Amino acid sequence: METIILASASPRRQELLQQIGVPYEVVKSDAEEVLDAVEGPRALAVENARRKALAVADRYPGRVVLGADTVVFQDGAVYGKPKDEDDARKMLRSFAGRRHDVVTGVAVVAKGGACYTDATETKVYFADLTDDEIAAYIATGEPMDKAGAYAVQGRAAAFIPRIEGSFSNVVGLPLAEVASLLREAGAM
Repeated sequence: METIILASASPRRQELLQQIGVPYEVVKSDAEEVLDAVEGPRALAVENARRKALAVADRYPGRVVLGADTVVFQDGAVYGKPKDEDDARKMLRSFAGRRHDVVTGVAVVAKGGACYTDATETKVYFADLTDDEIAAYIATGEPMDKAGAYAVQGRAAAFIPRIEGSFSNVVGLPLAEVASLLREAGAM
């Protein structure tokens, strides 16, 4: 398998690609993300993944490029990365004792320029959390660069009694879908 380009600087996405043995190099995308110009979280995640992959593919023609975008949503609201600790607190309070959904859109641009896309949705159930538990978690700094203000693969695992769907999707890259798209694009 040849080396693909990952259009993301996310260490979590890099670890996930390593997990399934996909050789990659990182070229961060400068594509501007849309926040609400499309219908629904699934379409939003796919559109942003597509934009990221195509922006990098334009700079590296003839290379296979993988882009991804993760969206956390609940009750029609989309939760991105928190702006600050207060924003993280609001997100975590909203999730406490309830279910929310995580969608990751994935786009693979093949050598010939064709773009293949998919999206995966996972239901995440949070336990009830006290204000002290939320404050202690925020104090670790872990929530600050994560969509939804938590890392399922980190300390927040203690807050999540169950998920329905792909675990790697919640981390940031649905591996089965990525492998399928890479095969479709002729890169795997």
